Amino acid sequence: MDLDHNRESSGDEMVGVIASCGLLFHSLLARLGRGAAGFAGKVREIAREDPRRVTHSLKVGLALALVSVVYFVTPLFNGLGESTMWAVLTVVVVMEYTVGATLSKGLNRGFATLVAACIAVGAHKLAELAERFGVQGEPISLRVFVFIIASAGTFLRFIPEIKAKYDYGVTIFILTFSLVAVSSYRVEELIQLAHDRFYTIIVGVVICLLTTVFVFPVWAGEGVHKLAVGNLDKLAQFFEGMESECFGTSTVTDNFEGKDFLQEYKSVLNSKATEDSLVSALYGILWYTNYHDHP
Repeated sequence: MDLDHNRESSGDEMVGVIASCGLLFHSLLARLGRGAAGFAGKVREIAREDPRRVTHSLKVGLALALVSVVYFVTPLFNGLGESTMWAVLTVVVVMEYTVGATLSKGLNRGFATLVAACIAVGAHKLAELAERFGVQGEPISLRVFVFIIASAGTFLRFIPEIKAKYDYGVTIFILTFSLVAVSSYRVEELIQLAHDRFYTIIVGVVICLLTTVFVFPVWAGEGVHKLAVGNLDKLAQFFEGMESECFGTSTVTDNFEGKDFLQEYKSVLNSKATEDSLVSALYGILWYTNYHDHP
C-alpha cells in the first residue's frame, strides 16, 4: 500500500515538474514573441521616419557586392594578390550616409595610406643601414620608428582642428605605417606590397564614391537644411509655449518639467552632434558644389 502511494506521489511530482516546464517554456516563447514584435515595430518606425536609411543599407550591400568581384575574378586577384581583401575592408569603413562624408573619409584613407606607406618604406631603408652596426640593428630601428611615429600621430589626434576633420586619416596613417614597417622585416618585396595595398584601397574608395554619388545620393547640404528648418520650428513652438505659460490667462507655475514645449527646446540642444557631423561632411563636397547646386 505504501509502495503504491509512493508511486502515485512521484507520478504527481513528475506531472507537476512537466507542467512547470511547459508553463516556463510558454512564457519564454511569449516573451520572445513580444520582443521580436517590438523590435520589428522599431525597425519599421525608423524606416518610415527616413526611407533613405533603407536605401543607404542597400547601397552598402551593393558596394560590397561590386568590390567582391575584384576578389572572385581570377585575373584581378592574380594582379593584386592577397591585398584585394583591403578593398573589401575599405568599403566597410569608408561608406557613409552622405556623399560628403564618404568623400571625406575616402580622401583621408587614400592620402593617409600613401603617406604612411612612403614613410614606412623610408624607415625600412634606414633600418637596413642600421643592420651594419649590429645583428639586431634592423628590428631595433623599426621598433624605434614605430614608437616615435605612433606616439606623434596619437598626440596629433588631441589637436582640436585635426580631430575635427582628420582624426580618421591620422588613425589610418598610424595603422598603415605600423603594418608596413613591421611586415618589412619579413617581406622581401616591400615596395610591391605597398603598391598593391594602396591600389586596392583606391579601388574600394572609387567604388564607394560611385555608389554614393550615382545611386540615390544623399547630400549633407539637404540634411543641414532640413535640420535647421526643423530646429527653427521647434524653437518657435518653445517660445509660443513660454509665452502662453508666462503671459497667458492660465496660472503661472514655477515647474516647467513635463511641458511639451520644453521637450522641443531639449531636442534642439541635443541635435548639435548631428549638426556638427553634417557640417563636417559639407567640407568634403565643396569642390563639387562650386559647379552644382544642391538644396
